[in-house]
Amino acid sequence: MNNTAILKELIDQVWNKKEFSLVEKLVATEYTIHFDTGDPWEGKTIGNDEYIIRLHYSFDSFPDMHFAIETTVADGNFVAITWIMTGTNLGNIGTIPATGKAIKAFGTTIYHFCNGKVCGHTQVFDRTAVMKQLGFLP
Repeated sequence: MNNTAILKELIDQVWNKKEFSLVEKLVATEYTIHFDTGDPWEGKTIGNDEYIIRLHYSFDSFPDMHFAIETTVADGNFVAITWIMTGTNLGNIGTIPATGKAIKAFGTTIYHFCNGKVCGHTQVFDRTAVMKQLGFLP
């Protein structure tokens, strides 16, 4: 399976369908968040168990979170995607209570690959737009 197919399986099966049992198959045992401003794990290298904790962190706030991949560009050990994320804020975001509001956000992520598994990412995502849609910012 090529890197693009691996990534599409990760987004579809793990992120969209919450098949966490596939994390070990698709994600390297050392996964580094190289740059993802606002992500509590930014700059850290995590294992599969912590990757699943990170998934739960996202789904606790937005249980219906869904990613639609718009474009993919592969180059060696990197696959870049642009995506649209949708979801409804039905759980707390940290200590902030749920709003019940729906969001739609756009982003770009470059996924890093090592030995046929996803081993990290670099991401640009406008979290300010999400905060505005949730009513936390004007």
